[in-house]
Amino acid sequence: MQIQELIEQAVAASTADGCIVVGDESTQANLRWAGNNLTTNGQMHSRSLTIVSTFDGADGTSAGVVTRAVSTADEVLELVRASEQAGRGAGPSDDAAPIVANYQHGDDWSAEPARTDIDVLADFAGGLGAEFGRWRENDRLLFGYAEHTMSAQFVATSTGLRRRFDQPNGTVWVNGKSADFARSGFVGQHTTDFSDVDVAAIGAELDRRLDWAAKRIDLPAGRYETIMPPSTVADLMVYAYWTASARDAEEGRNVYAARSDSAGSDGSGGTRIGEALSPHPLHLYSDPGYQGLQCAPFEVITDTLGGLRSVFDNGAPVPAGDWISDGRLRDLIRTRAWAAKTGAEPRPFAGNLILENSTDGGPTVQEMVAATERGLLLTCLWYIREVDPQTLLLTGLTRDGVYLVENGEVVGAVNNFRFNESPVDLLSRATEVGRTERALSREWGEYLSRTAMPALRIPDFNMSTVSQAS
Repeated sequence: MQIQELIEQAVAASTADGCIVVGDESTQANLRWAGNNLTTNGQMHSRSLTIVSTFDGADGTSAGVVTRAVSTADEVLELVRASEQAGRGAGPSDDAAPIVANYQHGDDWSAEPARTDIDVLADFAGGLGAEFGRWRENDRLLFGYAEHTMSAQFVATSTGLRRRFDQPNGTVWVNGKSADFARSGFVGQHTTDFSDVDVAAIGAELDRRLDWAAKRIDLPAGRYETIMPPSTVADLMVYAYWTASARDAEEGRNVYAARSDSAGSDGSGGTRIGEALSPHPLHLYSDPGYQGLQCAPFEVITDTLGGLRSVFDNGAPVPAGDWISDGRLRDLIRTRAWAAKTGAEPRPFAGNLILENSTDGGPTVQEMVAATERGLLLTCLWYIREVDPQTLLLTGLTRDGVYLVENGEVVGAVNNFRFNESPVDLLSRATEVGRTERALSREWGEYLSRTAMPALRIPDFNMSTVSQAS
């Protein structure tokens, strides 16, 4: 039975005042390797429905949300009743909004869900085997994981809306290590179909980083001129995007709230929209149609996420959105409920994020290294956590590659550090912006892999303490 049939059965079975059904049918293929040998491979198939049952009452609208794997009509009926029971017992939802009405679009609702299988990794596996041989000869070790997922996403509502989107998503995570494990490097890549993954190029880059690490240099904590390649910029900008809630800003709870002299919220209910965040003409935006990073052009959400996303918005169109342009904060993420309450336009969360210098292409990371008299090349961040939401101060560790650059060349690997930085402050302090390229955040790439970022040069990146982590 097609998932669309199960979805229609769920809508028809609903006795709630309103009903939203989100369907997901996913297939995945993966490879894992360690010590220059494949260890596992797998192929998976899953199908689940999320039922949102809404009930209108004198005090507002309540909702019951239940997600479960389903395969039969009886399981669908059981899920609908569980959602209705949860909704009837719930209090009014403060993110409640009218269920999205039907509108014109070009989706082919009845088409078979797109699927992937292990064949998508065939060429990649062949290239990986060749690299295993080469790395054995060089007495070095490769570890890593690759997966490709095709997720068919469906939204159906009791108001007649039927939308669907097939989302391809692939990631590659590779660690290279010396035989004694004293040296380590990391490279990650996002892909839609693995046709653009060059395993030999990944191996060559890891070789280069292990060669750099032949010399170990111990440095104390302090502020260092630092080149952040696109992947580490993605680590921090993804977090800045996840916290860009208009509601949180207007309630004085995030870095985008209007500020007092002490850089905290001034309690006015205002935001920093319109304020210059960077001296560079930076453009931070989301665009569901961005080539190579396409994502659903409508909301697909199975759980309300604070002021960022609401299950009531399922099916709402997601247009391209400018968050920063010409270096100024232009907008924040706003659910339909919050937009209605504040008299503003909804600004939905989108599943990709792009940062560009709008003046020109900018230099490559190699060109930025060549122009550095003395500084750090920071290739990988790890275990990033929030310290202060009102300044968006983040802390985390460096890992698998911090290098010292002197007179335009990498001269050795440096010990790891704990860092303390705010991505919003970094935008204001950056002295150079590099060329934007597709980049995978190591820390958050599992959750938001569709990112394109430039490298940044930070004159005084705060390495707060030396870390013994490896």
